Amino acid sequence: KLFCVNPRENLKECMLRGRSTILFSATFLPIQYYKNLLGGEKEDYEVYAHSVFDPEKRTILIAGDVTSKFSRRSQEEYYNIAHEVVKNRHGNYMIFFPSYSFMNHIYEIYEQYFMTEEEECLVQQESMNEEEREYFLNRFRGNEECDLQSLIGMEEEQTLIGFCVLGGIFGEGIDLKKDSLIGVIVVGTGLPQVGCEREILKGYFDEDGENGFDYSYRYPGMNKVLQAAGRVIRTAEDVGIIVLLDDRFQQYSYRRLFPREWEQVQPVTVDTVAKKVERFWDAWLWQKG
Repeated sequence: KLFCVNPRENLKECMLRGRSTILFSATFLPIQYYKNLLGGEKEDYEVYAHSVFDPEKRTILIAGDVTSKFSRRSQEEYYNIAHEVVKNRHGNYMIFFPSYSFMNHIYEIYEQYFMTEEEECLVQQESMNEEEREYFLNRFRGNEECDLQSLIGMEEEQTLIGFCVLGGIFGEGIDLKKDSLIGVIVVGTGLPQVGCEREILKGYFDEDGENGFDYSYRYPGMNKVLQAAGRVIRTAEDVGIIVLLDDRFQQYSYRRLFPREWEQVQPVTVDTVAKKVERFWDAWLWQKG
């Protein structure tokens, strides 16, 4: 029997009315967090399916010498982040930021100091209608029928960069297959802004013996990060890079929330990220060729 959940009703209570419930997602991490929120019990089954994607077709880099922390936001920090946006390979990229304000700061610096004639930038707006959203995505889909080698061999090498916001309309639920997207850069850990509602939620879980900061900030933030990173590999044929720009991604409290498939994460800096990206593409093209 299917229940229609009233938005004013507690979801957990509604699910308990049914005889069984099946929930699935690529970003149910950590699973105990979602089981607790969605009404699961300790004895309920949890299945972690093995990924069908070849790890050799993807590289994950973490830059530990930049951060999106409020305490360190400055023109110098914005400049360092903008410097790492796209390195050593023409193609389509999306960069995800924690807020529109942060995104606009980076875009202005990137446009002023780093943008070249071979690059085009699209910037997500706070209010986009369906037509604007489709135009944004269709600019990326122009390469959907091309393979990577043909793109790299083009005489006029072009790079398309989408500046987007974590948790926004381009951070989940979109499929940009093949070479429509060859790289995703995530700036920051996606932590929600501190507010009254978040603090009440944090206090509730602290009193319940849980880590309130995790439940109110860290888990929701990392869910947005994983959603955004998941845009780059959509089929078994896709190849691409994922770059995480924030020193906090090197901390255990965040690393423990990575999917099992993210075993081969490599640390980089402003000075080494370009070489790492270049080596990945050269190695993959050599294997293919």
